[in-house]
Amino acid sequence: MAIREILVVPDPVLKQKSTPVDVVDDDLRALMDDMLETMYAAPGIGLAAVQIGVPKRVIVMDLSHGEEDKAPRFFVNPQIVWASEDTLPYEEGCLSVPEIFDEVERPAKVRLSYLDYQGKAVEEEAEGLFAVCIQHEMDHLEGVLFIDHLSRLKREQAVKKVKKQVKAA
Repeated sequence: MAIREILVVPDPVLKQKSTPVDVVDDDLRALMDDMLETMYAAPGIGLAAVQIGVPKRVIVMDLSHGEEDKAPRFFVNPQIVWASEDTLPYEEGCLSVPEIFDEVERPAKVRLSYLDYQGKAVEEEAEGLFAVCIQHEMDHLEGVLFIDHLSRLKREQAVKKVKKQVKAA
């Protein structure tokens, strides 16, 4: 396992649409293991493969916090098959847009289908933080960042702030 570099805005790779995965094999599991290690080191709760420069439809997530045991989740080729009309505002942040947080409104519940770490097909419902996080990460697979849901002014300010942080580092 290895910690990979997380791309930050305005890297053009982050705007790429990710391609579907053909098979869940040892190479893909190694990528997911690297993604998980990278996410934990950042630290974050979700990471899409495109954020480390691999435009494949793969997401890792762990919503455990504090002293809880780690609970890693893996999503290959995830799709939302249903979304509630009810929405939930949630203050989001992103490892690719460091130190920027803002409220985004998303469906409060979704039903998704995906392949797990072993390549087994899964369908489940998500609500609360899980629903917010999976939708946020799935946006990455389409080349969409959470700041793309904000006003143009807020988005431009966020990108400018991140560029300034990167330059200062």
